[in-house]
Amino acid sequence: MKYISLLVFASGAVTLGVELSAARLLDPWFGNSQIVWAGLIGLILLYLAVGAWLGGKLADRFPRLDALLAVAGMAGLGVALIPSVSPPILHLAGVGLASFAPGLLVGTLLAVLLIFSLPLILLGAVTPWAVRLALLDVAEAGRTAGRLYAIGTIGSILGTFLPVLWLIPTYGTRWSFYLLALGLLLICAAGSLLLVRRGRLRWLPVAALLLVIFLLLFGNPSALRGQWEDDGAGTLLYEDESLYNYIAVRAWGSERHLKLNEGVGIHSVYHPDTLLSLGIWDYFLLAPLFQERQWDPGQSERVLVIGLAAGTVPELYTNVYGSWPITGVELDPEILAVGRQFFGMNGPNLTALAGDGRRWLQQQPANSRFDLVLVDAYRPPYIPFHLTTTEFFGLVHNRLSERGVVAINVGRTADNFALVDALSQTLGQLFATVFVIDEPGPADNLGNSLVVATVQPFDLAGFQANAARLPATFPAEFRAFVAQAVPQARLAAPPAGTPIFTDDHAPVEQLVHGIIWDFLQGTD
Repeated sequence: MKYISLLVFASGAVTLGVELSAARLLDPWFGNSQIVWAGLIGLILLYLAVGAWLGGKLADRFPRLDALLAVAGMAGLGVALIPSVSPPILHLAGVGLASFAPGLLVGTLLAVLLIFSLPLILLGAVTPWAVRLALLDVAEAGRTAGRLYAIGTIGSILGTFLPVLWLIPTYGTRWSFYLLALGLLLICAAGSLLLVRRGRLRWLPVAALLLVIFLLLFGNPSALRGQWEDDGAGTLLYEDESLYNYIAVRAWGSERHLKLNEGVGIHSVYHPDTLLSLGIWDYFLLAPLFQERQWDPGQSERVLVIGLAAGTVPELYTNVYGSWPITGVELDPEILAVGRQFFGMNGPNLTALAGDGRRWLQQQPANSRFDLVLVDAYRPPYIPFHLTTTEFFGLVHNRLSERGVVAINVGRTADNFALVDALSQTLGQLFATVFVIDEPGPADNLGNSLVVATVQPFDLAGFQANAARLPATFPAEFRAFVAQAVPQARLAAPPAGTPIFTDDHAPVEQLVHGIIWDFLQGTD
């Protein structure tokens, strides 16, 4: 009975461990949205339900411990194979996301989720089978079943925290699967070797354990995505898996890009041979032009960047405006290290901090003030919802000076401005004036807009006047960029019925899915 309890405990731990690790495995490719979580949890529950039905059926037909251990051993082998089978399928998912092919995206997501089906169905069979074996007296049926299901649930609690707090941060996602599988296989193999019954099934867990050990010794379990990268993806300078992200740095000559989580978006760029980034980051340079100013060379602005990444925006500000004091907050400390190593993020005027931007802002003294707050905490295609609400923007407003400006990068298509309008409407509840600057781009692609809000009333004429009065001391490349950006600025005019985001109701994902769906309908 003690051994059966241990087996049930281990199967519960591995089941939830696989679920949490699976979410981490899918996160870089499909995002961390509620839809992905719902699909993952729903299918896993379906697999466990099928497993419970199958386990009860097989337990009555084969009421033997060696048969149960064979099934549990095959489940452990299936868990160990997940990291090896999934990369080529996930690579197709990346292709589908990059080309906006909905059929390929849906197909690969289903294929990945089906990879989990066999091991989880077999894991679901363990507990009802164990109840059948442990039941010696019908009069004790309820007590026996309750005890084993409680033990399995306690194992599931361990499996919930083990990957999150130890396995994934210490060993990475792939090794989390391997270690979970090895733990279950060791228990199954030990039980099989101690069985009195001498059947062939008793060797299956042992064979599965030896096979997994062989794959770990002679395979390449630590490999990330390199073997599946396209030839045109540049030179890979760095890749690693942090607590929060899969991080890759790629180079094309002197140009470098930071890409996170296999998404289509680029999170930072480094152009040492040019002044500007040639992307949406340049538009953040326009934020100071939405203030009353005389272009005093000695004037200094206090800048806060939420979503620092590898430091593209602070570098641009330093190149154009000089050594203004800049505080940058980035959730992932490993990205900060990457920024210092590969993106020249070492300016003396930049204070780079690791943490959640909203939480960090809440912790600042009430008298702490910034002149500019720039929000680029994007995880394409989503913006974290807690950085889009009236509560967050109220916090930003309270930390801005009297002449303060906030600017946020927002995604859209050529025709669908739903998210831009929603953020404009939300900012309009707290700020005097809201503007939108649309970055020009191909009509057949997803694009970006910069939404700008001011504490004091301001108008387009003031913005245009500031742009026209730019001193000749500013770099010519920047002045040319400002000249072409001025006509793209407009007063925000959200249509009637545009939602206002709050902490209680901020349907960011729903709007983003609508944007993507509209875009896909417009593509061939």
